[in-house]
Amino acid sequence: MLLSADGTRTSGTAALFSEPGRKGGLRPWAGDFRVATDATGVEIPVGMALTLEMPDGRSGKVIVQSRKGGSKNTILALLGEDQAPF
Repeated sequence: MLLSADGTRTSGTAALFSEPGRKGGLRPWAGDFRVATDATGVEIPVGMALTLEMPDGRSGKVIVQSRKGGSKNTILALLGEDQAPF
């Protein structure tokens, strides 16, 4: 689930990954978010900051890097900003 600052929730499926850790820093992470078909028509612009909520309650801050697909198959490329929620 993606949560915007105004409280709008967008359901979907995330495929996430992390990179090898940097010395003394957080491990960078990113992934794709496929917007659920029942959430079509939701506009999430590139550059928007969101919270990615995992099914187990963990969450992480993300930025939308790009948007692919059409109205029925929207995929958002996300870049994590803090500790990975997985």
